[in-house]
Amino acid sequence: MSSLTYDLTLAGLSVGAAAALTGIGLIVTYRATGVLNFAHGAVAMVCAYVLRQCVVEWGWPLWAGAAATLLVLAPALGVLLERFVFRPLAVLGGDPAQTLVASLGVFVLLVGGAALLWGQGARDDAPELVPADPWGQLAVVLVLAAGVGGVIRWTRFGRELRAVVDDRGLAVLGGIDADRVAAAGWAFGSFTAGLTGVLLAPYVRLDPYGLPLLVMEVVAVAVVARMRSLPVAVAAALAVGVGQSQLTRLHPSGRFEPLLQAVGSNLFVVALLVAALALPGVGTRDVLPRTATARVPTPPGAWIVAAVLFLLPLGFAGSDLHTSVQVPALGVVLLSLVVVTGRGGQISLGQAAYAGLGALFTALLAAGRFPGLPRLPELAALATAVVLVAPLGLLTGWPAISRRGLALALATFAVGVGVSRFVFAQPYATSGLSLDRPHGFDGDRAYYVLELALLALALLATRALRRGRTGRALAALRDHESGASAAGVRVPALKLLAFVAGAALAALGGGMLGMGLRAFDPTAYDPVRGLLWFAAVVVLGADSTLGTLAAAALLVGLDAGARGGVAAALIGVLAVLVGRFPGGPYEAVRALRVRLRPTGPAVLTPSGARVRRHLHRPPLRVPAHGPAPAQGLTPANGTTAPAPAENAARVGTPAPADGAPPSQGSRAPDRERGTGGAGGCTNPAGGRPVLTAHDLHARYDGFTALAGVDLTVPPGRITAIIGPNGAGKSTLFHCLAGTIRPTRGRVRYADRDITHLSPHARTRLGIARTFQQLAVFPTLTVAENIQVGAEQGRVPDPAAPDRALRLFGLHGPLRDAPAAGLPTGTLRRVELARALAGSPHVLLLDEPAAGLDTAEVTALTRVLRALAADGTALLVVEHDLDLVADLADVVHVMTAGRVIASGPPAHVLDALDARETTV
Repeated sequence: MSSLTYDLTLAGLSVGAAAALTGIGLIVTYRATGVLNFAHGAVAMVCAYVLRQCVVEWGWPLWAGAAATLLVLAPALGVLLERFVFRPLAVLGGDPAQTLVASLGVFVLLVGGAALLWGQGARDDAPELVPADPWGQLAVVLVLAAGVGGVIRWTRFGRELRAVVDDRGLAVLGGIDADRVAAAGWAFGSFTAGLTGVLLAPYVRLDPYGLPLLVMEVVAVAVVARMRSLPVAVAAALAVGVGQSQLTRLHPSGRFEPLLQAVGSNLFVVALLVAALALPGVGTRDVLPRTATARVPTPPGAWIVAAVLFLLPLGFAGSDLHTSVQVPALGVVLLSLVVVTGRGGQISLGQAAYAGLGALFTALLAAGRFPGLPRLPELAALATAVVLVAPLGLLTGWPAISRRGLALALATFAVGVGVSRFVFAQPYATSGLSLDRPHGFDGDRAYYVLELALLALALLATRALRRGRTGRALAALRDHESGASAAGVRVPALKLLAFVAGAALAALGGGMLGMGLRAFDPTAYDPVRGLLWFAAVVVLGADSTLGTLAAAALLVGLDAGARGGVAAALIGVLAVLVGRFPGGPYEAVRALRVRLRPTGPAVLTPSGARVRRHLHRPPLRVPAHGPAPAQGLTPANGTTAPAPAENAARVGTPAPADGAPPSQGSRAPDRERGTGGAGGCTNPAGGRPVLTAHDLHARYDGFTALAGVDLTVPPGRITAIIGPNGAGKSTLFHCLAGTIRPTRGRVRYADRDITHLSPHARTRLGIARTFQQLAVFPTLTVAENIQVGAEQGRVPDPAAPDRALRLFGLHGPLRDAPAAGLPTGTLRRVELARALAGSPHVLLLDEPAAGLDTAEVTALTRVLRALAADGTALLVVEHDLDLVADLADVVHVMTAGRVIASGPPAHVLDALDARETTV
């Protein structure tokens, strides 16, 4: 037994050494560039294929092939990726979501290219670079880890590397060549990827799909090491490798024997699940790129063309129709990504798992093999499978509540891999499970008609989630999660809704796909296909149902009509170009059309001018009955609204300053007149709740941000907080808004303790806020932005959006303009109007004058005074002391986390001036 244990330990060290190489490469690349390289496994696969090509096919000596592969090809591939794929993204600002899409694009491109060059079959003749004895591999790993650690810790390049990781822009200003550092990191990361592939290829399946996925499963060791510690990554890899080998000695018996054996042989997958779902995430800065999810205008007649194209296969016969039945089914699966990713803005790399579960559950239910349920007809089995799979969307929806960006990508990828390994690989799923079509739809043509009907239902369901109150809330969540929560959107519940609805649609499409193939095929739902589907939907328009249908036809048609891998290669090319064309192919085509459009004015020829004069007739003028208003329609309050042309000229301009001619909506009432109810009430402060803070303390990494702050925000008054940077103003603001929980103390609203309430719950109580950095929803119109606040606020009021639009001069043509691209002053008004549309009692303003000119600040002051006159309690954090002096009723001065002075503005500001003069 001891001999067996020793042999298994050696085998585990060999596997762990290869995993450690992967961890080292991922960590070095991440520390040099901030990119979690999802293409690491694909690079490993390509290098393994190239070494085999050199040695087996071309007859090169092993040392020559290894040198060319590991010392030339792998580093060169890394440098090329950095230069042409990831450097443009870094120049654009390093959006981690765009980087993720590009990384997946490289993965898909390399996998598709390998399938085209070397075929999709497995190879078992890969050359062995290092003997099976694990000590050689372990020595390589330890030497690499020690060398890299020494370089990072004790060399100038290591210091530059740490500086670039901490702040790339600041490092460049300090004279560091960040591009050189990033290129070196990518070169070394690709070298370790190539070495991993070369070491693993002789002992595993060498095929375009299996080896990349195997390498990506061991990303867990890098996540466990928090993408920073090389010793932790190496130790974790060796421990998991040895543990996985030792578990092969166990031979459990009973009903769960296959599952326990699968766990024992896939311990790296278990580690990935634990690391992605339980440990704090990495790369949580953002969700999806705004341009990739922006609303794409549908060309006129596009739906008619799409309907005709989807009806054409009804005239096909034979194998053509047999291939066509896969398109509507895959279209339904991809629509699930429209809901989760395109509309909800959440990264989901595990939709293939839900599609496979839908197909598997449908087959088991139709065969009468699902535990606890009788045999069902095929259509009933499909409907039941959708109902059973939908709640499983919580597997990825629950982690999405606290994770974003790369952390969410890892969590959803881990779920997809786990389902593939522990569900689809079990005997009940791989023993030739057949799946018949519904009675009366056995033929391909009849079944295709059924698929079209189900696709139409899926399109209607998707449209329902993109329209109305829920659709606006999802768009707000996608565009700005913090802003959506501040507007009252129940962000956690909405994320769960998106993932559950996405799982249901994916299950429906997966069941349809299984019926079309007449069998459950686990390989049709492997995690690599999930990555391909995600990349295809994002690059062709994540929020475009037409783009999704085009992606389905493209993926099925190219793989059926050409050599396998063509579709993956094409999608990969489009994805890696995301750095050059952040808006995807639609934006690229529009930009090309604008560039090719003639710049000069069109001029008629002399003959054309004569024809025009001959055909021109002056318009017939009909006299108006009664005098027409000169300045537009007269509202009910008796003021004169501007004419449409005049209003259009004011789009995006600030409200007029004092003394300017009054115009409806552009000028706020003065303090005595109030807002006429737009602020949420028509009565002054009497009986309104008070927001108070008691003994608030907050600490960050040993730094005291708040040290016992007491504050009262009374109704009908404007309270201001001033102080130097680092004084604790923002921390206090966030504690009141709910985005930060104090370590000690209480926040109360009237008689209720709200210290632990979420931001959206506080908004629904009547506490609204704005942001220092604008929090608007760019893919929604101005009116829709404000409608979100009205629908999700304290008291939903259908008339509130119109009142807010008029109050801030946003009615007229501006109300239907998209928020994207509007001037800062206009967007400030949009954000404030959205906050007021929810009828709040308390309004928290974080530097509301930031980015505004003098006229806009004057108009803002009038509006805030009017709100206070209506009884609203206002708290303003502001650096502009002139604005504070002109606006506030009481001022609190903060320094070092404490309030050191309070009182009327004149008294407090004069005291501060005197202190500064004395100093």
